[in-house]
Amino acid sequence: MELWQQMVRDSIHTVDQLVEKFNIDRKIAEDLDEFFQARINPYYFSLIRYPGDPIWLQCVPDKAELEDFDADEDPLMEDAMSPVPNITHRYPDRALFLVTSQCGLYCRFCTRKRKVGDYEKISMKGLESAFEYLEQHTEIRDVILSGGDPLMLTDTMLEKILKRIREIPHIEIIRLGTKMPCVLPHRITESLCEMIKKYHPIYVNTHFNHPWEITPESSRACEMLANAGVPVGNQMVLMKGVNDDPAVVKELMQKLLKIRVRPYYMYMADETKGANHFRTSIETGLNIIENLRGHTSGLAIPHFVIDAPGGGGKIPIIPNYVLHKDEERIILRNFQHKVYTYKNYADANNPEGFGSKSKTNGKNGKNGSNGNGKGKKEDMKPKKIKLPELSEIEN
Repeated sequence: MELWQQMVRDSIHTVDQLVEKFNIDRKIAEDLDEFFQARINPYYFSLIRYPGDPIWLQCVPDKAELEDFDADEDPLMEDAMSPVPNITHRYPDRALFLVTSQCGLYCRFCTRKRKVGDYEKISMKGLESAFEYLEQHTEIRDVILSGGDPLMLTDTMLEKILKRIREIPHIEIIRLGTKMPCVLPHRITESLCEMIKKYHPIYVNTHFNHPWEITPESSRACEMLANAGVPVGNQMVLMKGVNDDPAVVKELMQKLLKIRVRPYYMYMADETKGANHFRTSIETGLNIIENLRGHTSGLAIPHFVIDAPGGGGKIPIIPNYVLHKDEERIILRNFQHKVYTYKNYADANNPEGFGSKSKTNGKNGKNGSNGNGKGKKEDMKPKKIKLPELSEIEN
């Protein structure tokens, strides 16, 4: 048995342990265990500095989970978009492939808690039909292995899956969605990295949420993957009490770059059952991006997205840097709130733009020239934009 497997076996997971270690009322601990079981491996448990800290909040069951039963179990409609067991096909050229129900740590904010930890919900029996679906759908060029966590599989089992996918000629990219570099970095071994190298291009999307998770062990794991030719990206979930502070996120993103992990996504927390106490306002997320853009390297700025309820996919959100836009110009403000104008030039997508023939032969008076170079210069002050009401959009 490898060290990481022993650490999974030694995890805190029983009601008795929850009562003893975290002073949770036994009845509440029993209800929480029935709702979504705990798994806190010894490594991640060692990162807790005090009760209620950002590490504790992510892994220790909380009675607040039992007060959020009105939320959806599957807010992203993954099951509705599953043509065969273990596959979710939402986007045109890529598919999600669930290969295990197990994780090295059960995160309390998990969006897939309806399945995670249940061998029957994500079964190895569904692998063959999943492979056949991928073979038949030639539009799929990118496959994301997830679960659970695909690195909970042994090297031998994972290699069987990678080898089978690599035999499908139209699949170009394989991604591993794994939290192991963060929560159980001992899983990243030399033998694993050597095996992965045989099936490139392989990418890893990992999941650090707080600077305290970047340790000598997790740093080494990420660097081993990078040294094996695996680009590593990070997906952070924005959570109240964990990372809803611009300074915390900035520190995390900068530290990730130092261990060769590229910030990829910053998610609003999914509207999944049992996670309402983690949710922040959208304004909190926008404020974080405002405090990153221009204040640190662009490499350190993730895409801020909402994974739309109802299966709409990831939708980007950015602060409003555009003050005005028309055919001839765009007026922008920067991170210091200074205002700048950029000409919107004419081309096939903007035929009436700046410098178009119709604007220079006297047919109209725009461009500040009236067509003859002697016209009154147009007012360049920013103009207010009237946004449609929600009811107008819905109708």
